[in-house]
Amino acid sequence: MTGAMKRAMRNKIKSRGELAAIRVRLRRQGKKVVFTNGCFDLLHGGHVHLLRWAKARGNVLVAALNSDASVRRLSKGPGRPIFPLAERMEVLAAFEDVDYVTWFGEATPQKIIAALLPDVLVKGGDWGEGEIVGRAEVEAAGGKVLRVPYLKGHSSTNIIETIRDRFGPNPGIGR
Repeated sequence: MTGAMKRAMRNKIKSRGELAAIRVRLRRQGKKVVFTNGCFDLLHGGHVHLLRWAKARGNVLVAALNSDASVRRLSKGPGRPIFPLAERMEVLAAFEDVDYVTWFGEATPQKIIAALLPDVLVKGGDWGEGEIVGRAEVEAAGGKVLRVPYLKGHSSTNIIETIRDRFGPNPGIGR
């Protein structure tokens, strides 16, 4: 990867404050901002589906990642996240469909959603209507909340369980 490509990816990673200022500019330009969030630890086809589906609902896609401590608080399992936040953000920034990447340390993305007020909030279909954090804020501001159709069997937890089942607790992979 060239230095220019690495800089371009890093330019996608923004703090909450930086994104709030960018959001003001995008609103003035009439751009439709779509927001999604998650751990995005072990990327798989379900994540790709979510990101492509979300991007198709607007002009600019913002993906917010749980911090490492936030992932641990979600009880995703022992040793999670597998990859640290900086690496997870860099990987997501490499996706063409993702325009900006940010993070949050709270248990939920409510504060960042309230700060950005995206035009569209997208969550996976495995989330129930009443479980989607930020719904009230987005809808009160005139935005929409959408659930992407869920692809069964696509989860990082399932991937980890499959690896453990197939290779055992100490698989010796990579030796």
